[in-house]
Amino acid sequence: MRNILCLLSLLSLTLGPVSGITIEVVRLYQPLSLHGTDAAGDNETLEEVVQAAVMSRPMAVAGAIPEDLVKAVGEPCKIMSNSPAYTLDEANLLILCKIGLSVDIVEERLVVRINVSNLAIPEDIDLSSRQILRLTITAVRKTLEHYYAQIDEALEWEIVITGTGEKNASLKDLGRRYKFGG
Repeated sequence: MRNILCLLSLLSLTLGPVSGITIEVVRLYQPLSLHGTDAAGDNETLEEVVQAAVMSRPMAVAGAIPEDLVKAVGEPCKIMSNSPAYTLDEANLLILCKIGLSVDIVEERLVVRINVSNLAIPEDIDLSSRQILRLTITAVRKTLEHYYAQIDEALEWEIVITGTGEKNASLKDLGRRYKFGG
């Protein structure tokens, strides 16, 4: 009995306190590049054939909802393959193009800021900055819509484009306010 108590004490010191964090599996949508494949996205967002798409995947999310749910849209995404010819380690356009994503609650409204100050589109990604932002906005919208369709709660939120300069100031017109649920 004494050995079991010693083992439990050692485990509690090693593992630390057990916290009450809730982890929820959600359907996450991300703006993905399909470069390096022979695929083209089925894009209702862009209404044209490009090597990019908003696609879903499951993800275990912990933290504040909806903030951490939206932040997850910008998390890394490696598309798994059974082909040794497909060797790309990252498909998320936000990461590939150095676009920032931040989220705050302001006056009971979720404010999603997409920061394009470091925007750099790799040469092998044949998309415009406007197309990438439209895919990103669609990914955020679909993620929130899917989550809030399953609960009886309204959500007001908006997209704000930040970090623009003289050459890309027109990207700010992609900002919008939304409301759904409840």
